Amino acid sequence: MCPCGWRGHPKRGCRYTASDLARYAARVSGPVLDRLDLQIEVPALTSDELLRASPGESSASVRERVLVARQRQRDRGGLNALLSNAALREHSALNAPGRRLIADAVDRGGMSARGVHRALRVARTIADLAGEERVTAMRLAEALQYRAYEARRFVAR
Repeated sequence: MCPCGWRGHPKRGCRYTASDLARYAARVSGPVLDRLDLQIEVPALTSDELLRASPGESSASVRERVLVARQRQRDRGGLNALLSNAALREHSALNAPGRRLIADAVDRGGMSARGVHRALRVARTIADLAGEERVTAMRLAEALQYRAYEARRFVAR
């Protein structure tokens, strides 16, 4: 995140210093960031990358997967976003590798309890979209990556 919007661009450079970037990023408080489930950076693409891009999955097939995942959530007792913390723990029970990932996110990354719950909800949804009954460490790692902006916000590039 930078004021000029060019940070990380392949052809045009950001003109701000590391301390300028840190000061700018600090304008968004941690509690506000905690409430955002998905925090990703989308790098600018070169013309070659844009022209080589594959068409990807159709909207119709994505819609179908979403409808199936939402029905799975309703059958479980409610949408993942609305589950109580107790129900979230029950439906997102982690194995040892998953617990280690959460411990790292909290102990090394400084993730808050709210951030952990948000990541678990996203991991549960990713598993639902994939048609999986359990939240695996792989799904949890993907969800944690979507919150990686928190950990990088004060790191200059």
